Amino acid sequence: MNLFVKPMIIVGTAILLCSAHLPAMAGQTLKNQSKISKTLETITVTAQKQEENIQDVSMGITAFSAQGVEDAKIESLSDLADLVPSLMVFNEGGAGMNTPSMRGIHAPFETMTLSTGLFIDGVPIQSILGFENTFLDIERVEVLRGPQGTLYGKNTEAGVINIITRQPDNDFRGSLSADIGTWLSSENDDRLTQTYTINFSGPIQTDKFFIGIAGKFCQKDGIIENTETGEAPDDREHWFGRAHLRWTPTDQLDISFIASQLEYHGGGTHMNLGEYGASAYQLPAPEYRKVSSNLKSENNGSEQSQSLKINYEINDAFELTSVTSRRVYDDKATNDFDFTSATLTHTDKDNQFSTLSQELRLSYDNGGVKWIAGVYGDKEEVNYDFKTDYGSMISVTDRDIDGNTYAVFTNLTYPLSQRFSLVGGLRYETTEKDFQDHINAKDADDSWEAISPKLALEYRPLPGTMTYLNVSKGYRAGGFNFQATDSQYYTFDEEELWSYEIGVKNTFLNNRLIVNASIYLMDISDMQVSEKVSSLQSYVTNAAEATGKGVELELMGKITAGLTITAGFGYTDIEFDDFKDTAGDYQGNKSTYSPEYTFNIGAQYRWENGFYARADLIGYGEMYFDKANEYKRDAYQIVNAKIGYETAQFDIYLYGKNIFDEEYDSYGYYGGYYTIYSDPGEVGFQVTFRI
Repeated sequence: MNLFVKPMIIVGTAILLCSAHLPAMAGQTLKNQSKISKTLETITVTAQKQEENIQDVSMGITAFSAQGVEDAKIESLSDLADLVPSLMVFNEGGAGMNTPSMRGIHAPFETMTLSTGLFIDGVPIQSILGFENTFLDIERVEVLRGPQGTLYGKNTEAGVINIITRQPDNDFRGSLSADIGTWLSSENDDRLTQTYTINFSGPIQTDKFFIGIAGKFCQKDGIIENTETGEAPDDREHWFGRAHLRWTPTDQLDISFIASQLEYHGGGTHMNLGEYGASAYQLPAPEYRKVSSNLKSENNGSEQSQSLKINYEINDAFELTSVTSRRVYDDKATNDFDFTSATLTHTDKDNQFSTLSQELRLSYDNGGVKWIAGVYGDKEEVNYDFKTDYGSMISVTDRDIDGNTYAVFTNLTYPLSQRFSLVGGLRYETTEKDFQDHINAKDADDSWEAISPKLALEYRPLPGTMTYLNVSKGYRAGGFNFQATDSQYYTFDEEELWSYEIGVKNTFLNNRLIVNASIYLMDISDMQVSEKVSSLQSYVTNAAEATGKGVELELMGKITAGLTITAGFGYTDIEFDDFKDTAGDYQGNKSTYSPEYTFNIGAQYRWENGFYARADLIGYGEMYFDKANEYKRDAYQIVNAKIGYETAQFDIYLYGKNIFDEEYDSYGYYGGYYTIYSDPGEVGFQVTFRI
């Protein structure tokens, strides 16, 4: 019997035995009863950098509370995306290499930038390097859809993901958790998945000084077999730690310092040659999840982050906030990208991306009038150190890109009457960057600027109903083609997006049913795309124009005190209006990395006697990898489930992710050269103890 099947049988038996002794355990279910409410939870968000009820925000927005994150077993940005309309987070095959697509807007991998911003306690993540977060001791997660350039700036043209960790306070809290599971399919005998977490927080000095500590270790055996060694080349593990110090010397002043460290240690990518890639190397098509690499691949990324947030309540109306942050991501990896016993494409990289940022803002909230004004600045330093061994030759890249960004912004909400409100905002931002090629002794510099306005009209025809019209502009900053040898392709300009959105938000039956809907139209100009400029060269340019349109629906209902249902749907259609290069004309083709639709349907039941059950059906539509629409990932659906027993001090669950072991591999990745394997199904048990 498999080593990890037996423990799960034991846990399942234990749950059944517990059900036979419910009266004796009734005193331990107070925690569960406190979670049960006859109405939906009201979530307060800071999407516009001021506190608001989520149903009063005139944009598409999805939010999860701390309990919601725990219930849905959200452990990564990919898990989060599964439950948010029109959002997808695509793993590029390696640890920490994730790229988001919101409403079908996706930044080309070559730019190393983002179309959807990620902010963790106010710290901006500006690159795909380390576009990940450990969901541990979370207070709230907010996903904002549509351009957010006014308040968040560059690289938020499609939306923003805001993650807010829990503040330590006067309450002592702590928990220990262990997940032990197994892959449902693999080419190896070892299929272990395991995760261990710890967190605690409380006062050092009551009402004045507090501390919070959180840590996590995660390990997953590889699913690919190296036929040369008989081992799995894609084992994964990572460590995470965070410390939070909070000082409240007065009732008006709140100071928090947060430091975190994330380490990835593991093998190679979840990839193999695709059909086209194998033929290009004059090799037969590879076997499924089998490689014959002659190089031991390693991916060892690390992230260090520190932030200082100072919040001062000047009086009941005015508040001053300062957020200072520093983030450094080191991306070190050795990979065999021909996946054979020959040396055809071996790579070695040591890249670093560092950002130092500062934001200062003043906000006002009184009598329904709210405004915010602020300044922002950051300094970026990026180094690309890359070597490729082709067997007959070696290519070396050593390039630096340094830059500064400065911005001023404001946002105002003004009630015109009891039913009408006007929201307006404006941001001016300028970016300057320098480029140095240390191998070919080439230098370049460029600058870009953008004005990002926003205007929204809100109308409340009935209590519990708000309709809105939102017009906003977002942009993705320009940059450098760090592999370019022709000076005319050293730089590319910013991409701009105008969005027009109409939406309605409804709260019915005394906050037992929420139904939200929106439709939008996007006009995308100077679109950053990979243009083939010759038979052998492709660079990022602003060669395309496109139009996008879509619909989003969200529903959440409280059927009974214990039963909650959720549903979300997003439909996106983005087509090139104008785009051609030396390889062809792509007018009318679908944009890349843009799933035709996303949906999720879920139900959750929490009994007063302590039992808990949840299931989610998640689906994505077909998605193209290339501008010619030759390679695509087909539509797919997966099912997640979780069942368990909860008490005041401990919880125990059986869980399953992709329980039917659906394969949704990405065939045709990178112009048909590669296949990225999807994660197989996973089942296991989870135990959590609280103090």
